[in-house]
Amino acid sequence: MAFPVDLRRCQALGLAGTAVLALGGETAGALPARELPAPASVQAALGLVGVYFGVVLLIAAWVLLGRLVRSADPPSPRALLLVLVVWAAPLLIAPPLFSRDVYSYLAQGAMVDAHINVYTHGPAQLGGPLAEEVAPLWRHTAAPYGPVFLGVASALSGLTRGELPAGLIGMRLVALFGVALMAAALPRLARHCGADPSAALWLGVLNPLVLLHLVAGAHNDAMMLGLLGLGLVAALGAWPILGGVLVTLAALVKAPAALGLAAVVVLQVRAGRRPARAVLTTAAACAATTVAATAIAGTGYGWTRALGTPVSPHNWALTSLLGSATGALLKRLGSDLAPLAMPAWHVLGLAVTGVLVLAIWWRLRPHPVYALGLSLATVAAFGPAIRPWYALWGLFLIAAAAPSTSVRHRVAAVTAVLALAVLPSGGPADVGQLVLAVSGGALALVVLWQAHLAAHAPALGRTA
Repeated sequence: MAFPVDLRRCQALGLAGTAVLALGGETAGALPARELPAPASVQAALGLVGVYFGVVLLIAAWVLLGRLVRSADPPSPRALLLVLVVWAAPLLIAPPLFSRDVYSYLAQGAMVDAHINVYTHGPAQLGGPLAEEVAPLWRHTAAPYGPVFLGVASALSGLTRGELPAGLIGMRLVALFGVALMAAALPRLARHCGADPSAALWLGVLNPLVLLHLVAGAHNDAMMLGLLGLGLVAALGAWPILGGVLVTLAALVKAPAALGLAAVVVLQVRAGRRPARAVLTTAAACAATTVAATAIAGTGYGWTRALGTPVSPHNWALTSLLGSATGALLKRLGSDLAPLAMPAWHVLGLAVTGVLVLAIWWRLRPHPVYALGLSLATVAAFGPAIRPWYALWGLFLIAAAAPSTSVRHRVAAVTAVLALAVLPSGGPADVGQLVLAVSGGALALVVLWQAHLAAHAPALGRTA
């Protein structure tokens, strides 16, 4: 028998998940260094169990909500947005979770505010308590972000005067603004693509990855995707130049969004503009926006070297894994080519990405939003670095434009797996932490199963 499902129960179950998740993050999250408990402490262990207990409850609530969206009487987009607010509420006051990137954002904003070149120096050049919060790998690494995001981070640094608690709250508010833009754009994109707006919101915004990494983790991908979605909405309407400006602003947060300019051009051509005029108009809007944004931010054009940012040794991108394995094999064989293995695989990955993106656009020219979503997913999959939240680059637009329910189901399955892929501290896992994480998830499954049995006990009794 099916688990009884309605909107109120989905709200309550998801809220319980994010509340327990936020509570567990108080001892197991990506906390400031002075607040970190001992890794082997009881508090850290209970926090880790609690985080994964909450994550599994959240995934269960999301899956049940998906069933409700596909039912004969689905909730409206407005009702789903209310669910998003309810689920996200506990995460607003939680510490950073699943990554320490937010500390890098704050340090880089303080560097811009102090007129230190973030494209030639890492946060170590800033020094002080804020730089010490940055993960050791990135303390000597130049910023990989564009002037739009660094300008926002610099303004936030000035407003908060370098105070860490205020800065963390401010950066989460920036991420929430990006999520709000995503939620505003997605139903409009879905209607244009002939998709159900409620189904698009369920997959693209209520997704656990959005809550765990864009809200709880405060990643700047939210800002990138929000501006990208808004730019595509503008391009669909009567404002193609505004669309080009907004998509360029998204690319000046993180570079992959630049692929959206191809969609802006195609949308103009579909609206009746000549291809040459569409290309020139979009290029002019892009150039003017880039010059203006870079001048206002005062960061210079060092962001053009963003793709050269070093890759984490804990990175599990396909090309990095193959590069590590090949390098280890060559080293064991005594070959001098071992150091070249990783760069060679990264170059091959970029080449494969380019070929696949061209093939996608050639085949899906009449469906630019879907083509863009698949292209961004390809960039994330075959790039030299990957994190679970990178999946949102393509997922956000695939949610609006997927041509079939089966595509949405496969994407949803990948989402559920990726939601469990990173520790709340953002660091690498050891065996003990993995055991605790699995224990928390298993405990949540037991509770859900007992709730299922309790809900059906009266019906079973009547049947007997």
